[in-house]
Formats: sequence, C-alpha cells, structure tokens
Amino acid sequence: MIYLDYNATTPIAPEVAAAMAPYLEREYGNPSSDYPLGWSAKLAVEQARRQVAALIHARPEEIVFTGCATEANNLVLKGVAWHFKGGQIITTAVEHPAVLAPCRWLATQGFEITVLPVDGEGRVDPDDVRRALTPHTILISVMHANNETGALQPVAEVAALAREAGVWCHTDAAQSPGKVPVDVEELGVDFLTLAGHKFYAPKGIGALYVRREREFTPLLHGGGQEGGRRSGTENVPHIVGLGEAARLARERLPEDASRMQALRDDLHRLLSEGFPRLRLNGPRRERLPNTLNVSFPGLSGRRILQGIAGLAASVGAACHGEVETPSPVLLAMGLTPELALAAVRLSVGRYTTAEEVARAADLLLARIRELTPA
Repeated sequence: MIYLDYNATTPIAPEVAAAMAPYLEREYGNPSSDYPLGWSAKLAVEQARRQVAALIHARPEEIVFTGCATEANNLVLKGVAWHFKGGQIITTAVEHPAVLAPCRWLATQGFEITVLPVDGEGRVDPDDVRRALTPHTILISVMHANNETGALQPVAEVAALAREAGVWCHTDAAQSPGKVPVDVEELGVDFLTLAGHKFYAPKGIGALYVRREREFTPLLHGGGQEGGRRSGTENVPHIVGLGEAARLARERLPEDASRMQALRDDLHRLLSEGFPRLRLNGPRRERLPNTLNVSFPGLSGRRILQGIAGLAASVGAACHGEVETPSPVLLAMGLTPELALAAVRLSVGRYTTAEEVARAADLLLARIRELTPA
C-alpha cells in the first residue's frame, strides 16, 4: 500500500510510541493523585505541555489538552459565544466542518454568523474581513491551512484587523505543525487549535492554545482539570505522545518540509506530463509543502481511486463520508461541480519515498487510461 493521505491522518512515529509505552504499562497514575504514581503522571503531563508550547512559541500555561481538534474548535467557538452571551462570529466558506458545524448550531441559538467567500485559490481577502466587522463582532475564526488544498490563509493580517477592532481571533491549525512554522506571537491570534494525529501522535488527542488574557465558558464542568478550562481526568499516554510528536515536529521541520515539497512537486510533474489537462486546485506557492489537490477533467476522482487497490488517497476531507458530492471547499473556490468531482487530494508525509511517488503516478495514470474512452 502506497499511503498518500497524510492530511487525513498520520502513522504514530516510533519515537512517539516509545515515549507513550511506560504510561500504557506501568506509569498508570492519575495526575490528580497525591502520591508518587500520581506525581509521575502529573510531571509527564506538564513536560508534554512545555513541548507543545515550544512548538508554537506559547507559554505552557496557555496550552489546554483536549480529546481532538474538533473538541478544541467547539470549545473556543461555543465557549467564547457563551462568554459574551451574544454577538457576531466571522468565519470563511472553506473551514473544516469542525468549525462550520458549530457555527451553524450557534446560529440556531441566536448568534449572528458571517461566512466570508474565498478567491479562486481558496484564500480569504482580509479586506472582506474588515468590511464584515461590526460593533457586535466577538470572534473571527480563519483556518491556518486548508485540509483539502493546503492553501495558507493570511491569518496574521486577519488577526491584526481583529486586534485593531478589539475582537478575538481563532485559527484552526490542525494541518500545519511539522509542515510550516506555527508561531502564535507572529500570527497574533488569541486561540489556536492543534490535532495530534495530523503530526504523528495518536488519534484522540488535541490541544487548544488560549492567550493568557482570554476567557471562555468551558464545555465540560467537573474536577477542574486544565485550569478549569477542560475538566476530565487527563489522557496521560496520549498527552505524552502529543508532547513527543511536538518535539519531533519542531526539530524536523526544515528537513521534513523541504523533502515533502520536493516529493509533492515531483508527483505534480509526473501527473502533468502524463495528463496535460491536469488542473491544480489551490495556490501554487502559498500552500502546505505536502499537499497536492488536482482535478482530472472529464473523470471522477472517486472512480479513479476506487480502481487502485494499492493506493491510499482521498477526494477531499476524510470526514465527509462516502457520498459522491462535490467538495464544498472546491465549490467555494469557484470550481464547477464537474471539476470538483474530478478532484483527488494527494498528501505526502515524513515516511513517503521517491519510489512511492513514482509508483503512485504510474498507478494513477494507468487507471486514467482505463477510464478514458479510446
């Protein structure tokens, strides 16, 4: 199996699995327990908090561990909404469902939700954000990098507008660590979401960065863990894994990013040579170094992939189910339904090889020849 779906999930890095092992076996204490087994667990959680904070240039006390990125997004969107008890939230048409679905729900609760369009590359115009601001705006949520096209959003510009207006700003950065630099001070955001399984940690662990001055109403009330911001006994093994994954992502970023970009560009070149009508979806430059979203006009992306047993790739977000419908992200970018249905997302990762890329291109082009009438 050639795995080219790293944007859907990543394998657990061997170093991460090794770091987790003691906390799955003998170090099983509850971090809230007042004896050595509990103290050991608490120290491990705090070490991971420092590692995650270092990855995004935050303070350890600004990191809240969550069960996943979806929970982190819900925590900030609903938590800020409930904190202000009303107002407007601004977001974009290309956000992950973990942002758009909570926003739709908040709209049923009386909050005003403004969904901004994007350009043909899938990027929001900061001027549109400026025009959308009102005296009632409480939060702007714009993703850092798109999960389908890899498009990088102008988050720092959006956050600067938010600060000028006295509005809080959130970015979903689930796809970014280990691929591009993520620095909360340079971005200027108040909240930032991370997903462990997107950078070689296990599924079922995420984190939310919360700037020190910011508050929100928690979704979960209970024992007061995570500074009262996310109650529930800490998932120590997964938190330790997230910390180790963060350490690796920070250390390996320059090497991993340049290598992934070379592999991605090779794959794009091979496919373009074999299928000259290939269409790139998303920016050519302002894009994650590992992500290639392309359309094969006149064909079905789903049918292409279904006929290749040895290749793991996708036609869009892994969370969108099995029904063949055009990607909302691609439609928002102005693609026709036919071109959107012809799209395939190919994402390389830390363990992808040049040989796998060449073989994947061969498999895709052979399948296209099968589907193309003589």
